[in-house]
Amino acid sequence: MKTMKLLNATVSVAVAATVLMLMLGSSDAQLQMNFYAKSCPNAEKIISDHIQKHIHNGPSLAAPLIRMHFHDCFVRGCDGSVLINSTSGNAEKDSAPNLTLRGFGFVERIKTLLEAECPKTVSCADIIALTARDAVVATGGPSWRVPTGRRDGRISNTTEALNNIPPPTSNFTTLQRLFANQGLNLKDLVLLSGAHTIGVSHCSSMNTRLYNFSTTVKQDPSLDTEYAANLKANKCKSLNDNSTILEMDPGSRRSFDLSYYRLVLKRRGLFQSDSALTTNSATLKMINDLVNGSEQKFYKAFAKSMEKMGRVKVKTGSAGVIRTRCSVAGS
Repeated sequence: MKTMKLLNATVSVAVAATVLMLMLGSSDAQLQMNFYAKSCPNAEKIISDHIQKHIHNGPSLAAPLIRMHFHDCFVRGCDGSVLINSTSGNAEKDSAPNLTLRGFGFVERIKTLLEAECPKTVSCADIIALTARDAVVATGGPSWRVPTGRRDGRISNTTEALNNIPPPTSNFTTLQRLFANQGLNLKDLVLLSGAHTIGVSHCSSMNTRLYNFSTTVKQDPSLDTEYAANLKANKCKSLNDNSTILEMDPGSRRSFDLSYYRLVLKRRGLFQSDSALTTNSATLKMINDLVNGSEQKFYKAFAKSMEKMGRVKVKTGSAGVIRTRCSVAGS
């Protein structure tokens, strides 16, 4: 009798523990590697092949695609909502942080291929996540695990994008808060900022640092003076220049390497948000550790943070939908 009671108690504890684990992990419980192995076995190969076929014509597309993944995950989680068009101009892509995003058509073409292969099966959210990884790999950058099974959202709001995506003018407090809102810590902040090692931006993202930093100081004192003078003379020649393109990692923008962090330490990070990483002792130490370490060590750490970001507030199982057209909320 005592043995039976003990057994029942043990079973009850085990069941309770299992339920608790399911509750704690419910947000990403159904994300798994090769989620489409049975429902669409060629899905990941179709994405990879399309990127390999076209990335040589536009190698600069890798940076916008990883940025798209980042911006998607920071608004309502990684649910593909950044791709939705709005007829009234109030979708995420209409918001200031997303006006310079590129690659929407590229993702839509991949979706069309997948719909032909496996209708209503592969989510736009998963396509963004896989495309970001495969594009970076195709240009010689690091790889990372992309568990799949995300489902798509149907709500896309311009104000939410403005409030949740860290702007390039962010100070450290803002960066920490916006990353924490997504369950990301200071290590993730430093590592994910490392994606600035590839790609370009525009003068509009940093002009105030050169011409209108504050009511008392015209130029951001945290910006290296020689670098600032060069930008003024050759790139952003006025406060009103909104179109001139700037390399985020000058001289190394096509290589996924540690150069970005070295520039940040030299006060040559392009954005205020880059400089902000050096204003906190913990993040400054992380940057120094990265610079003094190997590129492979950086790749490994970056991969972990990318996988973590890709799990932010995902919709799985019965939550969300599978949109048949990534740009149309009700498709």
